[in-house]
Amino acid sequence: MGNGKLAVVTGASTGIGFELAHIAAKEGYDLLVVADEPLIDAAAGDFQQYGTQVTAVEADLATFEGNDRLIAAANGRPIDLLLANAGRGLGRAFLDQDVQDWKYVIDTNVFGTTYLLHRVGRLMRDRNAGRILITGSIAGLMPGSYQAVYNATKAYLDSFSYALREEMRGTEVTVTVLMPGATETEFFERADMLDTKVGTQQKADPAKVAKDGWDAMMSGAGHIVSGWDNKLRAAISHITPDSMLAKIHTSMAEPGTAKE
Repeated sequence: MGNGKLAVVTGASTGIGFELAHIAAKEGYDLLVVADEPLIDAAAGDFQQYGTQVTAVEADLATFEGNDRLIAAANGRPIDLLLANAGRGLGRAFLDQDVQDWKYVIDTNVFGTTYLLHRVGRLMRDRNAGRILITGSIAGLMPGSYQAVYNATKAYLDSFSYALREEMRGTEVTVTVLMPGATETEFFERADMLDTKVGTQQKADPAKVAKDGWDAMMSGAGHIVSGWDNKLRAAISHITPDSMLAKIHTSMAEPGTAKE
């Protein structure tokens, strides 16, 4: 039986977003889930097992139109939770990337997410109620050689979340940023990074990462770094020169670094 509340989950067809949607439905939230691929309809079928109402939208969240379509699908219903998880990655050297590819990463991770937060955040502020979870990354804490644009977009989201949280101080709207490390999703295949060390090493369980993010959001925490190893990396990033962090990132993300 649902609790009458609505959770919006972006990038919900696979990975962390898929697991976040499962948690929300299990907790009794009706779902409005979105992804830019037809697989979102199959995912929605999985979420229906919990007996809550599930609406699936296939939309390109790199565009204003895609985000508008998502919000319209709520039919004016108050959004209690916004789990802004949709994102794109891109590996290899920046100068070797096609313009349309790195532009799509920025459009999805930065412009689309910012626009969605602006629209839904205003609605939540007007109601003085709501919780927002933004999927950032510990990648935002270090220069991402061979993932330069992706890491820069995550640095933006990490920073933006803290600023928005401060601006929401004094309201009943909370903003939390989830900062995972490498997670076992389709991210690395889609980012063309299967020949890198980070692309082939053991990664975190997306269900565990999602649960960490969910718990932090529900407690009203400002951020959560998922995983003890990532907490250590995050701490090291604050005391290590950026030039050194860039070299460390090269050892993880440069093509051809995968172990045989």
